Amino acid sequence: MHKNKGFSVEEKIRVGIINYLNTRPLLYGLQHPPISKKIELIEDVPARLAAMLQSGQIDVGLVPVAITKKLPQYFINGNYCIGAIGDVASVCVFSQVPLKEIKTIYLDYQSRSSVMLCRWLIKNHWKIDPEIIDAQNESYIDAIKGAAAGLVIGDRALQQRNRFEYIYDLAGEWKASTGLPFVFAAWVSTKKLPEDFIAEFDTANALGLQQLDKVIAQIPEGIYDLKKYYSHDLSYTLDNEKRKGLEKFLALL
Repeated sequence: MHKNKGFSVEEKIRVGIINYLNTRPLLYGLQHPPISKKIELIEDVPARLAAMLQSGQIDVGLVPVAITKKLPQYFINGNYCIGAIGDVASVCVFSQVPLKEIKTIYLDYQSRSSVMLCRWLIKNHWKIDPEIIDAQNESYIDAIKGAAAGLVIGDRALQQRNRFEYIYDLAGEWKASTGLPFVFAAWVSTKKLPEDFIAEFDTANALGLQQLDKVIAQIPEGIYDLKKYYSHDLSYTLDNEKRKGLEKFLALL
């Protein structure tokens, strides 16, 4: 069924969602009818969701935007994304020394877009020349000490914020360099989705953003100020400025 160009009425559309705190407002509406009856939700980390979209294991996914460069054709669906108009708080390079003293940077293995953005900032914005190491597993976070820095994304980044002397926020640094907001992930599909489904999907995405208190009430306290995170750090609307930032980033790749 899923190899067909279109979608039948009976089949559920397989929707890949990132399993980080940053997606909880979008996920909230997708877990409620009427949309919940039409979709199968599949949660994973960004890099694995991107691979699943490539291989056809999901029909649409909230995936790192860098993956679009590897797709023969793609569609960006709806008016919502994981984006930021300034500092995002959860995609940062952490260090005990200032930029110019960093000798090594470990790159998170969970997201391609953040890694590509970090590589671009290292070369073009910060203009530093550290050794770059692609991390393979979670243990790299323990190696962030001395002159070794590390890119950490997602909930783990929020947990690191009190541990390090220097925090370089990638979305804020991109804004400083380009004047544009940054889009980390968007709803990407490899084939065209039905217009009526996209409209319903958008309505579901908006639901949690309109009811942030209910979203936050479902999450254990302690990691970070989630009201600030959802209403100030993150910016979920895929507006014209974010589309410009997205186009610029993809062009730089």
